[in-house]
Amino acid sequence: MRKSLQMLPVAAAFLAVTQVSPAEARIRCVDEFQVVNGSRILTPYCQDNYLARVARSYGRKVSAASVRNNPTVKRRLCHFIGHDIRVRQACAGTGFDARGRSR
Repeated sequence: MRKSLQMLPVAAAFLAVTQVSPAEARIRCVDEFQVVNGSRILTPYCQDNYLARVARSYGRKVSAASVRNNPTVKRRLCHFIGHDIRVRQACAGTGFDARGRSR
């Protein structure tokens, strides 16, 4: 009985820590911009998310994580939809110009 009473503060502390909302730590993107303190800044994370979203609108089945984690996927998408003005910034470093042609 005494041991269980000693564990009570530990259990209460654990519950208090696990109640912290993970949503506060999430990155919020608006198109290719990340919202930070109410301002929009261009970040590679949100650009990759947006590139995947635009690619899906063209019928490609691709996730944002695959674009972020695999440079070949990003390069192929930029080759496929690099002509779209919405992904110009996201495709800037991949070697394709605004028309989707290699430089």
